[in-house]
Amino acid sequence: MYVRQVVPRDAIPSVDDPTFAPDYDGVADDRVVVYDPDGGPARAYPLRYLNYHEIVNDVADRPIAVTWCPLCGSAVVYDRRLPAADTDEADPPGGPLTFGVSGKLADDDLVMYDRETDSEWKQSLGECIAGPLAGASLSVLPAALVEYGAFERDHDGVVLQPPGGESEAAGPGADPTPVEYDSDPYRAYATGEGFGLAAHRGQGSSRGWDRDDLPPKAVVLGLEHGGEAVGVPLSVVREAGGVLEVTVGGRDLVVFGTDGVAAYEHPGYRFSVADGEIRADGTTWSPATGESADGRRLAAVPAKRLFAFAWQDDHGPDSFLTAPPSG
Repeated sequence: MYVRQVVPRDAIPSVDDPTFAPDYDGVADDRVVVYDPDGGPARAYPLRYLNYHEIVNDVADRPIAVTWCPLCGSAVVYDRRLPAADTDEADPPGGPLTFGVSGKLADDDLVMYDRETDSEWKQSLGECIAGPLAGASLSVLPAALVEYGAFERDHDGVVLQPPGGESEAAGPGADPTPVEYDSDPYRAYATGEGFGLAAHRGQGSSRGWDRDDLPPKAVVLGLEHGGEAVGVPLSVVREAGGVLEVTVGGRDLVVFGTDGVAAYEHPGYRFSVADGEIRADGTTWSPATGESADGRRLAAVPAKRLFAFAWQDDHGPDSFLTAPPSG
């Protein structure tokens, strides 16, 4: 793992006092990270804002960290509470951690730091890589990355309001400058072929990619259970027709890829896609919420949405499901 300081600590400011409202000032095809807490309402965190802040420390049904690394395309929601069993510290922190942006990258991935112990965490892994909590892991929570129009259609929820302020991502240098949320600082990177910091900065690619079954920035849903990690490319789900059954660590799951990509515990129904709709057990099911037209709801499972190169950095080249299961 290659860790380097790229910009000053907190030059990209986390959002520590988020506010929400039913209305959003963006457009329907803006992408949002969705967290649907027990007891509601569902919350949407637009990438349009996260590009400039990368971390939102929030309290929903529990203390959560909504995290986004634009270089890795990695959207992950973590529980900010750290169980004592996950650290060797004699006196681990008693309350939730609060995270900031360290200004470092680990294999081109955001390195977060917690303000309680000054430990550093690799965002896509959710693991502490340096400091008093080294070796500890954060718990991944179920979340989704969808277009705002889908969120508005499927949820009676609220949206993060513009945090404002200054961010290094808003200007060409390392110093924070005032944020203009209508500008997308990662547009060229998202559509280009290169990956990693050098590609974002227009310096070509400093990294190689030696596989031809997946491009490095293919969208992958990372699933982990029972000591097994499986990266499910969105392209594989769509090749299977939009619904894919997969077993991870002995846990049977169903992955939907017709509207973003999301995974649920498999209820034992036979799913199919017809006329763009997911059908099973005599009704239709929302891919974004797992809810059926007759009011039932699938259990969402913790998952990470990220680019293929980031998943491979964390779990190795053999950790992908690269073809739909036969049969």
